[in-house]
Amino acid sequence: MSEPVVHLENVAFRRKTKQILHDVSWRIEKGTQWTLLGANGSGKTTLLKIITGYEWPSSGSVHVLGRHFGECSISELRTLIGWVSSAIEVQLPPHDTALEIVVSGLAASIGLYREFSEDELSAARTALSQVAADLDGDRPFGVLSQGEQQRVLIARAIVCRPTLLILDEPCLGLDPAARQGLLNDLARLAAWPDCPTIIYVTHHIEEIGPWITGAMLLKGGRCVGQGPPEEMITSERMSDVFSADCRVVRAGGGFGMYVEG
Repeated sequence: MSEPVVHLENVAFRRKTKQILHDVSWRIEKGTQWTLLGANGSGKTTLLKIITGYEWPSSGSVHVLGRHFGECSISELRTLIGWVSSAIEVQLPPHDTALEIVVSGLAASIGLYREFSEDELSAARTALSQVAADLDGDRPFGVLSQGEQQRVLIARAIVCRPTLLILDEPCLGLDPAARQGLLNDLARLAAWPDCPTIIYVTHHIEEIGPWITGAMLLKGGRCVGQGPPEEMITSERMSDVFSADCRVVRAGGGFGMYVEG
């Protein structure tokens, strides 16, 4: 069996007196695409920070892209991981053009602090066209719609051709049409022959399309299930994850959910 992209064994995380993660184990194989699903406060963001080396587990073992945490360069590892998050979005200069935002991903910088070669700019244009074919790269980032900004962030994350791509609630704040458009683009991205392994983070099961091959469920910092989406995303399991009476339905190859009462 090949080296997994992510391999967590009994990972726990404690901040002062609060236990945030409890003995989480997770193995993600190359060529699979996962959703990390849980309610607000379930520990999703903390788990992502551990995978990317921005937090260190209180106990347990972390292997990412063949690197064992404690025996590798975290800064070098991060160059192989693309991360799309609202925490990054708010730091980006609104006056920079869409193309400048994308090319800054090659330096993992907020803003531009060096000249980029024509080859690098060409790579940025290609990344932008792959997820936002109709977007004018000369438009300032700050005047783009929320959906367009999300596409620019994804292009910025994939311009380095990462091995692992983390999408942290990429549909947050989008209207229904913009959300569906972005989900369609992500489905096309997942179909690329050289697509990176994706961790798609959400608490909306209707965003989970057929291209997702695995689902990891978090509740209260604990893994309460992991496996194929059709086995994990059920009325019983979602009722447990969200501590509510949930009814899951299959809709158009994906999922829908009603919360009773």
